[in-house]
Amino acid sequence: MVDAQETSVAPILSAHRVSKSFGEIPVLFSIDFDVRPGEVHAIIGENGAGKSTLIKILSGIEQPTSGSIAFDGQTVELPPDGKAEAMGIVLIHQELNLAEHLTVADSIFLGRELKRFGFLDTGEMRRRARAVMETLHVSVDPDARINTLSVADKQMVEIAKAISRDARVLIMDEPTAVLSVSETQTLFEQIKRLTARGVAVVFISHKLDEIMELANRVTVLRDGQLIATVGTQALTPDSIAQMMVGRELSNLYPPKHEPNVDAPVVLRVRNLDAATVKNISFDLRKGEILGFAGLIGSGRTAVAEAVVGLAQKSAGEVTLNGEPVNFTRVAQSVDAGVAYMTKDRKGKGLLLNMGLRPNLTLLTLKNHLRAGFLDTSSEDRALERAVRRFDIRARDASVAVGRLSGGNQQKLMLGKTMESDPDIIIMDEPTRGIDVGTKQQIYHIIAALAAEGKAVIVISSELQEVIGLSHRVVVMRTGRIAGVLEGAEITEEEIMRYAAGIKQSGHDERISA
Repeated sequence: MVDAQETSVAPILSAHRVSKSFGEIPVLFSIDFDVRPGEVHAIIGENGAGKSTLIKILSGIEQPTSGSIAFDGQTVELPPDGKAEAMGIVLIHQELNLAEHLTVADSIFLGRELKRFGFLDTGEMRRRARAVMETLHVSVDPDARINTLSVADKQMVEIAKAISRDARVLIMDEPTAVLSVSETQTLFEQIKRLTARGVAVVFISHKLDEIMELANRVTVLRDGQLIATVGTQALTPDSIAQMMVGRELSNLYPPKHEPNVDAPVVLRVRNLDAATVKNISFDLRKGEILGFAGLIGSGRTAVAEAVVGLAQKSAGEVTLNGEPVNFTRVAQSVDAGVAYMTKDRKGKGLLLNMGLRPNLTLLTLKNHLRAGFLDTSSEDRALERAVRRFDIRARDASVAVGRLSGGNQQKLMLGKTMESDPDIIIMDEPTRGIDVGTKQQIYHIIAALAAEGKAVIVISSELQEVIGLSHRVVVMRTGRIAGVLEGAEITEEEIMRYAAGIKQSGHDERISA
């Protein structure tokens, strides 16, 4: 890779004093940015800092309101609608952009299909698709349809599609958000191969450890302003976080107040079997935060979905406050005081084309009826409360939720989850794809809920998150509980020993605190 301080290498792509406004609302203010051949240049900042807008300008999707873009040293106006790819500028969006009904090979070559004698050369496309997937160490069948793949495999197809386009500049927006640790390392190895060939990589991630491992330089944005561009060797994760949010983050996780061990068990699961999980047993007490850890595919989400009625259980018993329950619909669990916050906020959690109010009250409409009709003033009051409680920031309540930053979408979804005033809250990846400042807010909200006597389950792929929040941790592996940890046992090393199968123990004696 090019040394971050090497200034003799001319930038391949640069922005000079770029500003952007949407209508009368400015979102970027006179940004200077460049990326050089063979380097990884990271862009970081809180949600709403302007990162996505900047990379859309760098890839031609948006045009700057003022300022200029240069490519190979020449001022250019990048063509819109993805046509900048023909110049070698390829953007991998944070949200998956695949046609669900196509095969993997068709998706990789969509819009640039290979032909032979005027006909589609499907054999060659399959061969090349298999080759590029093999470079990523992904065993996905080129003939598999996209809608049959896991989210992680879909992300790898997106990455394979970009790599196959012989990019000179590769822009990656949160590419590891749904990848496991091993998949992330495979991706990093591929990025290093690309930069060794002179490809310039622009990399956005909220995971500061990834930035420190991969990037040569870091550009920090805050509220649409350029804060600094610094060589990574001069930074620490703490200093990056402080530049992002403009304040110290030493209290990222709130103090962990141990729950009352004599508190009643509010949720008891015994010998639960569902599609991909077997013999799941655990207790959840009032005021407790119970973490669920494990590698992607270990069955954490499947357990939550079976408990709340999103998936059918084939065996086992779930009791709520001592009473057996058998939820077959989410509405039943909500009515019983159990709320589930999905990890897929854009696919399953929010209506992206609608405003804040209908999203907030979607699960609790019956609470806002008056004489059989929807009382919008009641909904407005609920939204005002949620905006204050969860610090949801939007220019007005009618703005389409899809235009909010990821952090504000996540806080709105948390508000929607809490609108039913549940006693038990199950949060699946509560901080996926959001910045460190918003993470801090959500961590303190979770701790406050437990302090109020709510019982909380936190499912997370981020081990530090599980460790920083949880009173006990259930570690899953291949659809089963591998171990239950508490107290000083809750360490990254110990969790990984159970998650990887290095260590296994009976957990019956640890089911309850």
